[in-house]
Amino acid sequence: QVQLVESGGGLVQAGGSLRLSCIASGITTSDYTMGWFRRAPGKEREFVAAITWTVSSTSYTYYADSVKGRSTISRDNAKNTVYLQMNSLKPDDTAIYYCARKASSGSYYVPTNYDYWGQGTQVTVSS
Repeated sequence: QVQLVESGGGLVQAGGSLRLSCIASGITTSDYTMGWFRRAPGKEREFVAAITWTVSSTSYTYYADSVKGRSTISRDNAKNTVYLQMNSLKPDDTAIYYCARKASSGSYYVPTNYDYWGQGTQVTVSS
């Protein structure tokens, strides 16, 4: 049974940082592209970042323009955990953040191309 469990969210002031974690069980995260998405109040779920499966010790990363330069997605294979480090946080980053496993060969940016999702972790950025 595949389970993804996010943690690390919280309340932070604008300009602060958070590191979100996604611990996986039932899969080996290095065998899959893993993504982070977020859903802000009243908005659709949107892509944040993705990291591809590991080939010859190499993974590739992709970011939404809204977080590029402020966020880093990474993976710890020994812990089967995917991270999202977010810096210079803004009130617009307030959302529930979800970790997901990519299931198909389609776009990294489309939520329907991901099949397993965590329950989410709340990030609130105060101004």
